[in-house]
Amino acid sequence: MQYKHNFNPTISDETVFAEILKEKEHIGYYELPFIDTKPFKEYACSVKQSNIVVIGIGGSTLGTYAIYKFLKHSRNLEKKLFFLETTDPIDIKSKIEAIDLNDTLFIVISKSGTTIETVSIFKYINSLVKCDKNNTVVVTENDSKLQAYADANAMKSFEIPKNVGGRFSVFSAVGLLPLAIVGIDIDELLCGAKKIHNEFFEQNEFYTRILKKARFLVEYKYNFNINVVFSYSSRLEGFNKWYIQLWGESLGKVDINDTRQGLTPIGIIGPIDQHSFLQLIVEGRRDKTVTVIKVENFDNDLKIPDIQLEGLEDLDYLNGIAFSDLINKQADATIESINNLNDIPCDVITIDGVCESAIAALMYEYELLTSLCAKFMYIDAYNQPGVEAGKIILKKKLQKYI
Repeated sequence: MQYKHNFNPTISDETVFAEILKEKEHIGYYELPFIDTKPFKEYACSVKQSNIVVIGIGGSTLGTYAIYKFLKHSRNLEKKLFFLETTDPIDIKSKIEAIDLNDTLFIVISKSGTTIETVSIFKYINSLVKCDKNNTVVVTENDSKLQAYADANAMKSFEIPKNVGGRFSVFSAVGLLPLAIVGIDIDELLCGAKKIHNEFFEQNEFYTRILKKARFLVEYKYNFNINVVFSYSSRLEGFNKWYIQLWGESLGKVDINDTRQGLTPIGIIGPIDQHSFLQLIVEGRRDKTVTVIKVENFDNDLKIPDIQLEGLEDLDYLNGIAFSDLINKQADATIESINNLNDIPCDVITIDGVCESAIAALMYEYELLTSLCAKFMYIDAYNQPGVEAGKIILKKKLQKYI
């Protein structure tokens, strides 16, 4: 495979790793796999409500939703988890109508404590049901206005560390608290993340692989600016959304040379999107890398029944095939069709199965990959001035109503 590029690296692998080690001293997400889970599990045991509603947006919800979406159909969860994260009035109304608010615990999550969308929705909830220490818990920074509100109303609260950004916060109270309450094994989650952490910082084969991938993505960013994650399971739909925020908000920046940087994330689902977006990958412009994510074990034995349909006898070879085998064969066919072209960068991640450790390992790997790409691009992965600019404009517009 031959490529041309106009980016000459000025940073070695050794320097990048040294920079990550230095960053690890003050960026908090690296150490989240080692967090004490006891406070979350103890609080979870005290929750009597059947419905758990997370009120938040972006980094306050996407990671939690990704894990819940991936696991909920394989777990006998006694409690249901809902997310109120948009100011779309139709979405708010339809979701609330499906929930018994008198049998609900509200988890209000905002790192800053002043997120307009979150506070707006919480105000509306307060107009429908009395929110107090018996049905509301807060997750925020320890000195935020939301924390002051919680203190004034004697509400239980959990802290988001100041050195953990929202899109990197899923393994903090942001994700661990609601997931523990509904019955997800958060210790197994952290085991998966911890395994990836240790493999990376021990500089073993995983370290070599992820470093090589990050370097390729950045060195060839002018050739292949679009990074497609092709997830072969509908359970990974939440992961795709989380990845898009993580990638876009972390890597779309102006670098130290005042040059605009960024890699464009796209998350699609197989086999649905192999009947649409795959056409663009195969015969469209060569500006895309593809990462196919497969699930080794779906923990499901659903099979195509051994029946014959008149006029469709030629398709009887499908009879008896497990749907899990079918979807993985579809993934393999997509991978082979891409590789046969010899000019589309493609890698494959196969996760062990539908379990806590598998999804956590995948997410922690992508957090590390994001940090590495940022180092190669000479940008700060953890700020978001472009987003903040929009927030300032929105606030000014809303204040005009006063």
